[in-house]
Amino acid sequence: MSHIYRTICSSYSHIVILAYVIRDRGKQTVRHRMEEGKSRFKRICVFCGSSSGNKSSYKEAAIKLGRLLVERKIDLVYGGATVGLMGLVSQAVHDGGRHVLGVIPRSLMPVAITGETIGEVRAVSNMHQRKAEMARQADAFIALPGGFGTLEELLEVVTSAQLGIHRKPVGLLNVDGYFNSLLSFIDKAFGEGFISSTARRIIVSAPTVTELFTKLEEYVPEIDEDALMLAWDNVQRPSNCALGHGIIT
Repeated sequence: MSHIYRTICSSYSHIVILAYVIRDRGKQTVRHRMEEGKSRFKRICVFCGSSSGNKSSYKEAAIKLGRLLVERKIDLVYGGATVGLMGLVSQAVHDGGRHVLGVIPRSLMPVAITGETIGEVRAVSNMHQRKAEMARQADAFIALPGGFGTLEELLEVVTSAQLGIHRKPVGLLNVDGYFNSLLSFIDKAFGEGFISSTARRIIVSAPTVTELFTKLEEYVPEIDEDALMLAWDNVQRPSNCALGHGIIT
């Protein structure tokens, strides 16, 4: 029995060492790719406000994010508005020559789009279709400061990651501590037993665009043994189900 035990322990140690080697090599690859101005992502979905907020730092962060997407040769998926932080980040990406896809419900177009549209605009019937299409198109998600809509979009993709619907990185650009209260809530929910330790780590956050991108590039999704690991792609959902309603292909 002792021989078997030693064999098991030795095998486990080798697995742990191999995992660390793979992780470290992955980080080295990420750093090398970033030094060359490349990225693992082709398209990133940005959630943010259709207002600009009260601080100039919010506007500056939106523009910096757009310019970094251009620098890393990443296309933008967003909510389609030409006003507020949405307008700033999309204009920066468009001006830099990258593709911009704005997904917006038809009912919001008269108030959210002023003047000329930015990039490609894909009109959908409702908010459910909008979120589903943005999620389908993106390789990762970033939330800038925003209001209820931004928060709702962010938490839906986080919940989807928790349920195993996707394994895409989710980042918070925590400009001037804007999301500190949200992060404190997540810590509180974890402490009270409502969020698992794995789910707690779904969101990565950073105060600057460069730091956030480094974390997103290095992000490795974890498998939560307590999560519902369902084969979502094979599930036939009702036509009025919010998670899969009206996805445009």
